[in-house]
Amino acid sequence: MSRASDGWQVGPAPGRGLRPGKDGLFELPLHVLRPGRASLASLVLTVLEAEQLHAALCYALGGEPAPENAPECRKPVRYPGGRQKY
Repeated sequence: MSRASDGWQVGPAPGRGLRPGKDGLFELPLHVLRPGRASLASLVLTVLEAEQLHAALCYALGGEPAPENAPECRKPVRYPGGRQKY
């Protein structure tokens, strides 16, 4: 969960993952904490926005080793000639 200087915190809602929403959109439930209050909110993304977020996260995580329980898209792929790509 990320923390802002004014005490707000935002992170994935525990036990809830990205899910298909209405009209082909995706919803990512978020847990929002601010001093004295807790709320649930959803980040709603179009397919294009979800793809852009996915690409940005893959790019940002590219140099990090994938944990053992990482999803398949984080597992390195070995190509002929020994090069590795995520």
